[in-house]
Amino acid sequence: MSATSAEVNQAEVTQDAPQVRWLDDEQQQHWRAFRDGTARLMAVLAHELEQASGLSLHEYEVMVRLSEAPGRTLRMSEIAEGLAHSRSRLTHTVRRMEDAGLVSRQPCAEDARGVNCTLTETGWQALVAAAPAHVHSVREHLVDRLTAEQFRALGTAMDVVRAALVAPEGACTALDDDGSGPTHAP
Repeated sequence: MSATSAEVNQAEVTQDAPQVRWLDDEQQQHWRAFRDGTARLMAVLAHELEQASGLSLHEYEVMVRLSEAPGRTLRMSEIAEGLAHSRSRLTHTVRRMEDAGLVSRQPCAEDARGVNCTLTETGWQALVAAAPAHVHSVREHLVDRLTAEQFRALGTAMDVVRAALVAPEGACTALDDDGSGPTHAP
């Protein structure tokens, strides 16, 4: 038997705890639709990309970011920040990609502490081959399911959320190694 929000409110909140602003029924419905919809969307996009190209969604996103950068090169820290990945997770992903010849890593010329990641020609060709099927999946499962107004509203809303979570210099910048929450910049 599951507890309702009111029952949880009564049972969980102690006198020492701050006042909880529980979600009302409509907010709960929208929250669950968002949570379940995004989880299912990301799962199907990842599955279809892997089936079509052999690339993981994380690998694909790294390659996209590199393809958009001057010289197809970014510092590892910039990639982690841009993708909201932990540095540890990114390092493991890039190591696999490097082993497959998709990217190369080298020390930053201007800062010996930093490491640059560059999309190789093999990586570029893999990205070019994977992109059409991935874009088709994104359109089929998201873009073409929504009206232009709904898609614009979704993008606008998520940009507000993203902006609130992208912290100013010296604050939270990436996720913990387990992806569960923010970690602080060194």
